[in-house]
Amino acid sequence: MSKAKIHFFTEDITYTLKKKTAIKDWLKLAVTAEGYVLEELNFIFCSDEYLLRINQEYLQHDDYTDVITFDNSEQPKTIVGDIFISIERIRENAKGLKVAAHDELCRVIIHGTLHLLGYKDKGKAAKLQMTAREDHYLSLLQNS
Repeated sequence: MSKAKIHFFTEDITYTLKKKTAIKDWLKLAVTAEGYVLEELNFIFCSDEYLLRINQEYLQHDDYTDVITFDNSEQPKTIVGDIFISIERIRENAKGLKVAAHDELCRVIIHGTLHLLGYKDKGKAAKLQMTAREDHYLSLLQNS
């Protein structure tokens, strides 16, 4: 079995993620807890405009968003994915929610990962379940 790989990249911005090792360990824990095998997970931090272009080109959506997840896995219960995150959107949302930008980023990181784990966020029940899982895993990160 290949070693789980988690990478953090930037596209058209300069950004340095704090606590990388703790976040990697946390993500591995979440994936394993959900009964999946982590092969490769790439987080690409970018600008609003960059993510908007991805949204338009691949999803035919013409609006800003904080995260877009691409599932590239070919085997069931295996995680191979790319998660694009707008750091601008994270900062805006954090300000509006009155939370630290790093905390909001961690929520979005686990949100994108949960999509790869089969969780949806369309509809009230699905959104509630997604938020509950986010909160659960965020509590584990804060306690680590």
